Amino acid sequence: MRFTEVVCIAFMIVLVSALAPTKAYLEEKVACIPTELMTCIPALQTGSQPSAECCGKLKEQESCLCGYIQNPLFSQYVTSENAHKVLATCGIPYPTC
Repeated sequence: MRFTEVVCIAFMIVLVSALAPTKAYLEEKVACIPTELMTCIPALQTGSQPSAECCGKLKEQESCLCGYIQNPLFSQYVTSENAHKVLATCGIPYPTC
């Protein structure tokens, strides 16, 4: 009877562990859609103050910035001196890819 109890307890521990949400499961996947950053174009081109909407979109897509840097179509915008200013103003650290 003792062996059966131990097996049941071990099974319950494994079952609960498998069903517990993990960090990866809880993290929301962000779709990297560059057109959502259109509100940032004026600030990126001129170095002007970014709008609150621009900062919000940049924060949403922060995990996408390395992909944008590596893409020749978007890297000129993300690697510019103005982009560094915009990211700093929005409180987003420049990514190290």
